[in-house]
Amino acid sequence: FSESGLKKVTLALLDAANDRDPVVQEQVRKSILTLGNQQPDKVLSMCQDYLLKHPKLVVGHRVVILQTIELVVKSRIDDISYPKIKSVIQLASDEMTKSKEVVPEWQQAASNILVAVGNKYINDIMEEILGKFRPGVLPHFFVVQTLANLSDSNVYGMVPFLNAIMGTMLPMLGMTKQDNMKWVFSSALCHFSESILEYLANLDKAPDPTVRKDTFSSEIYSAYDILFNSWIQSRESKLRLTVAEALGSMSHLMAHDKLEEQLPKLLPTVLGLYKKNSEHYIISKSLSQILEASVNMGSRVLETQIDGLLVALHQQICSPMDFSNPPTVKNHNEVLRCFTILANTFPDRLMVFVLQRLENSNERNRMGSLAVLRHLINSSTSIMETKRLLILVSIRQPLADHSNKVKKRVVQVISAMAHHGYLELEGGDLLVRFIIQHCALPDTYHRPPDPEEVTNEALRSMCDNTLHLFTTTVGRLTDVLWPMLLCYLTPNQYANATTPLCKSLILLANKKQTAQEPNFIIDFNAQGSFLYRCIGVILQQCYNKELVRKQLQEILIGTRHNDAIERTGVAMGIGLCASSHLDGTLEKLEEFGKSDAFRKASGIFGLLKDKNDVDVEKMKSTLILCYGYVALHAPEDKLLTRIDSDILHNISKNFNTKVKQSVTFHNLGALVGRLAPRCTDPNPEVRRAAIDCVYRLMYIQLRYEGFSLDYKDDSVEGLLDVREKLSNPDNTVLYKTCSELTKIISKRLPQQQLSTLLFMLYDGLVDSQSNCSRASSVILNTLLKNRGAGLQDLVPEMLEVLHNRLQVIGEEQVKVAIGQSILILATQHLQTVVNTLVAYPLPYDSWSCEMWIALGADSTLALQIMEMIIEKLNVMVPYVDKKESMLRPGLTKVATSQPLAMTCALREMMLNGQSADAVAYLFPKLFSALLVRLGSSVGVQLPKDLNNICVSLCCVLRVAVEALRILLGRAQLDAVMKPLDQEGSLELSCCFLSHCGKIKCDHFEEAILSNRAMAKHAGPRLPSIVESLCPSLCNIYECQRITVTAFFSELLNHHVVTELMILDMLMNNMMERITDTCGTVRMLAVRGLGNIAVGSPEKVNKYAKELLAAMSSGMEENDDPGKLITLEAMSGMSKILIYLDQKNVHLLVACKYAMRICAPVIGSEQISAMFQNHLLEEKGLHHGEFINDLTKYLIQDFPGMLNFYHITVIQFFKSNWAEIRASAAMFIGKKIYIYSIVFKKKKETFFLVLMYFSYCYFVVVL
Repeated sequence: FSESGLKKVTLALLDAANDRDPVVQEQVRKSILTLGNQQPDKVLSMCQDYLLKHPKLVVGHRVVILQTIELVVKSRIDDISYPKIKSVIQLASDEMTKSKEVVPEWQQAASNILVAVGNKYINDIMEEILGKFRPGVLPHFFVVQTLANLSDSNVYGMVPFLNAIMGTMLPMLGMTKQDNMKWVFSSALCHFSESILEYLANLDKAPDPTVRKDTFSSEIYSAYDILFNSWIQSRESKLRLTVAEALGSMSHLMAHDKLEEQLPKLLPTVLGLYKKNSEHYIISKSLSQILEASVNMGSRVLETQIDGLLVALHQQICSPMDFSNPPTVKNHNEVLRCFTILANTFPDRLMVFVLQRLENSNERNRMGSLAVLRHLINSSTSIMETKRLLILVSIRQPLADHSNKVKKRVVQVISAMAHHGYLELEGGDLLVRFIIQHCALPDTYHRPPDPEEVTNEALRSMCDNTLHLFTTTVGRLTDVLWPMLLCYLTPNQYANATTPLCKSLILLANKKQTAQEPNFIIDFNAQGSFLYRCIGVILQQCYNKELVRKQLQEILIGTRHNDAIERTGVAMGIGLCASSHLDGTLEKLEEFGKSDAFRKASGIFGLLKDKNDVDVEKMKSTLILCYGYVALHAPEDKLLTRIDSDILHNISKNFNTKVKQSVTFHNLGALVGRLAPRCTDPNPEVRRAAIDCVYRLMYIQLRYEGFSLDYKDDSVEGLLDVREKLSNPDNTVLYKTCSELTKIISKRLPQQQLSTLLFMLYDGLVDSQSNCSRASSVILNTLLKNRGAGLQDLVPEMLEVLHNRLQVIGEEQVKVAIGQSILILATQHLQTVVNTLVAYPLPYDSWSCEMWIALGADSTLALQIMEMIIEKLNVMVPYVDKKESMLRPGLTKVATSQPLAMTCALREMMLNGQSADAVAYLFPKLFSALLVRLGSSVGVQLPKDLNNICVSLCCVLRVAVEALRILLGRAQLDAVMKPLDQEGSLELSCCFLSHCGKIKCDHFEEAILSNRAMAKHAGPRLPSIVESLCPSLCNIYECQRITVTAFFSELLNHHVVTELMILDMLMNNMMERITDTCGTVRMLAVRGLGNIAVGSPEKVNKYAKELLAAMSSGMEENDDPGKLITLEAMSGMSKILIYLDQKNVHLLVACKYAMRICAPVIGSEQISAMFQNHLLEEKGLHHGEFINDLTKYLIQDFPGMLNFYHITVIQFFKSNWAEIRASAAMFIGKKIYIYSIVFKKKKETFFLVLMYFSYCYFVVVL
């Protein structure tokens, strides 16, 4: 274009920019940009001139032109002349601030030009902007917005200016009244903070690498003070969120001591915003930043807030996530980030919290916990390393969940676990099985109405994909899946999973074959003759009977009958085949039994194979096994007619075997079990005969094992020495000799005979001869010590037999020995023993109780068991809500069996005096667990199956009461026991904990005796008890939170908490509880805070600000039907004020704040303005002038109220504080003086002054 042509085209385009069609506007911008790229200075000049010549352009027209200028500047900033840049800056600045009213579209377009120019010419931009950002004058909205955006777009250029900018801005914050200006200041502070953090994180690129965080800390804290203490309480949701966002960014720049001081207030306030706002993403983002800042500085206070944080975050993670609504997805991710931050600092408490909620009855709670678990496994690998076994155990609970939504989350967790090595650990096979089970899910026949529901098809597809991913992307799983997956091909319940299984097996096989890995070739003998089972499954589905017969023939002839594993595999395969082809299978087996294979080999086959008698016996064994599996799998309707004639008949024909190889003397255990106890018979001849029999039996067994007739075994020969010792009738010698005898038997007895021997010895425990019954117990315990480790599968059965024997044994020494047996088994199989005994029917009978008491005899073992029970009690569901009757409304709390049983178990174990060391060591944890259990038992009924039979339990509460009483006695806390022994005192305590404020005062005194006694007499243990109880403060069960809060509240009534330095911890916990969802908990928390004035009055001034805020909050409580919280807050306030220093700065600040807040309600614009301008927290106050102005405005605006004010203020003449008396005198004096001037009543005033000073003299002075 020529210059004139360029001008015409540009002007035409600028005229066209007024078109209302957005498409036309966009094309105009693009066209002018094209021209501007060629001649930027000229095009910019024409745009400027156009705007200047047409000052009344409509806003839309001006906006398009300004947007076009921004595009040209962004595109050709380096080619635009400096004078033109200066003029563009001036134009944009004028356009942005021309209207004092906020016109967002117009002013934002102008602001964007300044930001674009500021990317290169930051000093010129700041010179212009700061001219409109003068101290003491509120700036234009978009001046602040531009500064905020500049700090984003040009971090390195803006940060050097920020200290000065914030210094100018801080006084403006106190002047700001309009919400939109508060919003823009908050937004700017957020942007400034983020820019500073980015600058500090990249100091190597920064123009000034000496900049430090503390350069900004003072200004940031001053701004924080206003935002947190005033603006965040705004009714405007948008403002609250922006303030919260700013606080999150600012927290990183606050001085460590300031942030630590603010955390107990800041965190609950931010958490409280969740309830006030429907949009949660910004809150979660702010929270994650605050947590990160706290963790980075090593905060100690954060630990006191952890419980409330976990509850709030868990509620957020359980909220449904809508992928069509991005903020909900962002919120979900920010909440997970919070969990990650906490996991790095509090891994134990976080894991207990999350895993506990896997058992929650609410589906969304379980889903939320699984989401957190998956995230932690993926994001906190090093932290989770030590938790892998705990996670593997805990994930078993959701594996059994019935909800497909939950199962979907479980699959996601398993996928994460697979990538981090969990599936290679013990128990990982269960997770693989879960995936395969759900690859075999049937179709959903009835489509669920819930659109969020996960269908069987969707879950199955997900599991198919997960199995494929395991095979292709998780290399470490190759050796786990190969050959495990093969084992799932044959069982019928996995039939629908055949396709994904085979696909994965092909991929695994190809991978191993290509890598030439040695374990590619599978020894199927070691795998339990897997192939034979596969053939059996295939034959099940085959309809060609002739083919089935032919395959059965080949299997039976080709089997290596000498191989026991292969024989079993063949029998299982043939049994599977019989489920579909019973007649054909039985015919083929009978035919095989009559074949030449069962005769001595001859002819050419004799040359190839030596078919001796042993081979024939093994073939018979195969045949018998086959008949057994045929009977197992055959259709029931056909089996009955064939069982005698075909199956049992053929088995009996093959049972007459000749044994000529190493086998076990199958009666050995039974015979030795009968004879060994007789070795201590009162009759010496019987003793000698018994030992001789045992001697002969041992040699018979040796013959069975293949030893020659003349072989002499040293250990068996030792029985001859034992026989000589048995001639001594002394019982001590006999039992010692009996122990030697058992060691020899233990050495020579085959493992498969051990169980028979043990159960024979159990019979011997009730022998009519006491010597023999004692000998049985000695032999039994010696055997268990030496060989019991391999008997895990028999432990439940052995315990049941011991339980039965206890019921008929009268010999005390044998009963003690049975206790030893239980201890030995527990030492070797602790988890199995505990699980078995816990599962015994409630109420425990006296013999079950004796078994638990026996476990308390070994202090080390008792310690382990008690720790296990405590851990379980802390995470198990204490009761469930059930509908008592269809006719009656409401739910009834019904105790769950396991926690009830475990409480009974603890009670019995602690009755054993030898458990004292374990109890002493675990006392804080035991006391905490039982106190919480006690609170969980109030108003809880027994399960229906126990109501009619339960006499000894009386009620769920009684069990916890007795256990706690025994614990205190065992811990030698006699002083605590005395008040508890009063009739009904502990029950009343429970009632109090559950229904605080609803019982009479005299009962209350009894009710708190236990807590008071603990405070006085359990001092050294209290810090550990408090620490153990803290996690229960965020429990989902109100009764548990009530219990712990009541206990803490009473502790604060005693000075011991200060002496033990746990006051801070208790104080912070109480502050957190004042926002609890349960009104009783809030009331108790307020009570506890008020109790600080009684227990630790010297600390009142230290916590004045927090205590006053808590009491004020309590008095304004809305959700308080009986006004119990309000009354408690008033009571607490009266206690606190007695000890509060009248010069306490927090009291001063609180009064100023209260007066500013109340000012608008007074109804006087003059007073309201005065309060807002003069009662600033950081500023001093000339009290005389303030009182003078206040009285003047009161007289002018409320002349009818003067008498009321006069009477009210005179009451303060009797205050204990001289400053208050003086202030009251000044107020009345000023009022009288100004009254005389305003109403010109000098005579009346003279008499008033005389009366006033006379009154002051007598009341104030005297």
